[in-house]
Amino acid sequence: MNLDNLTPKMIVKELDKYIIGQNDAKKKVSIALRNRIRRLKLDDELKKDVIPKNILMMGPTGVGKTEIARRLAEIASAPFVKFEATRFTEVGYVGKNVETMVKELVDVSINLVKKEMMEEVEDQAKVMVEERILDALVPTKKKNQNKQPLMDMLSMFGQNNQYVNKDYEKTEVNNDQVNNRKAELREKLRNGDLEDIEIEIEIEEDQKPMFGGMGQEFEDMGLQLGEMFSNMMPKKTNKRKMKISNARNMLLPIEAEKIVDQDKLQQEGIERAQNRGIIFLDEIDKITDNNEKSSGAGVSREGVQRDLLPIVEGTNVMTKYGPVKTDYILFIAAGAFHTSKPSDLVPELQGRFPVRVELNDLTEEDFKSILIKPQNAIIKQYVELLKTDGVTIEFSEDGIDSLAHVAFELNEKIENIGARRLYTVVERVLEEVSFEAPASTEYSLNIDSKYVKNRLDEVVGDENLREYIL
Repeated sequence: MNLDNLTPKMIVKELDKYIIGQNDAKKKVSIALRNRIRRLKLDDELKKDVIPKNILMMGPTGVGKTEIARRLAEIASAPFVKFEATRFTEVGYVGKNVETMVKELVDVSINLVKKEMMEEVEDQAKVMVEERILDALVPTKKKNQNKQPLMDMLSMFGQNNQYVNKDYEKTEVNNDQVNNRKAELREKLRNGDLEDIEIEIEIEEDQKPMFGGMGQEFEDMGLQLGEMFSNMMPKKTNKRKMKISNARNMLLPIEAEKIVDQDKLQQEGIERAQNRGIIFLDEIDKITDNNEKSSGAGVSREGVQRDLLPIVEGTNVMTKYGPVKTDYILFIAAGAFHTSKPSDLVPELQGRFPVRVELNDLTEEDFKSILIKPQNAIIKQYVELLKTDGVTIEFSEDGIDSLAHVAFELNEKIENIGARRLYTVVERVLEEVSFEAPASTEYSLNIDSKYVKNRLDEVVGDENLREYIL
């Protein structure tokens, strides 16, 4: 999808495919994303002064906070990482440093750009893969271990082994012979006639040193040193035997990566992380001083906030690809704020999240919609999963109503975990049919309110059982 064409209304329409309700939240994040697109069109002088309007989402678990942020990044093809704020500790304590999230964002961005660039050179890479396979089939020197694949291939097509003579191990192959053989085999290879022939290919090993258990900073330093030395040292290769069909799949990304311009890749990856990256900070409410459940003894929650502040305000973070500016990264923070409120955050951090949005509790009607409307709806997933085992399940309208009602009631009685309760309920209802499949013959099953009642009544009626099972 072209970014320039992404209007706020279109963004909301895309979000509607996966998220039910929460219209206010969708509207605000769509405006934030469109403003990032608008900023990229400004003159450089003005562009540097336009900073993203970071978003603070408030609402209970399971209502769509993370899903909204994740789908927003997907729509914009933007690098996205999610972190729980409680994973961080202030400087001086053992644990995750706040700079980790920027480094991971850059890694994601580099991989995203690499994937796009490898797709662009796929046709070239396929030609290179073809040559490597032909080299394995027709070696420039006739070696004993390479004779068998060629013999197998020739016998498959009912040809005599005219190329494999008694002097196979002694005779050098001249260029004309090699080219003629490759030309003969190339057509068969392109037609897919040789896919089951086994060949031997050399694969470069990715050698990465282990620096675990030494703390985050030492691990980062170790990885950078390891990459530097691995680039200086000759690559170690392993010979592996496999069918041509498997070799083709294994060699394609290897050859594509060789063609990709690594300098351009890093430059584009860093640029995209800086100007289009999204960092989602969950459980931001757990690092307020009002929340007693967060962090271990001695670790200051306010200290973590103060460490986060320069990252959110804008600073340079050194990564293995070079320095990265955080000034224009979009930060989306979220929290339930049951025992605290946004004003419990340090004032400087509050000011860096000017867009506030409150997400609503899900209603029973919302639960019905979540079961059937989204593209990745729970019911659609289970229908397709069981279809692979020859079981066709259909959900009647009253069956869907029953599932939604039970899930909503359980949230009211036990703990409100939002839409996640639906997975628990549906899994319980379909537990028996999932266990019995596949059966000796294909069959159909209708999930109506009576079926739901039979599967859930015993558990729902027993207070102890429902608290542990549902």
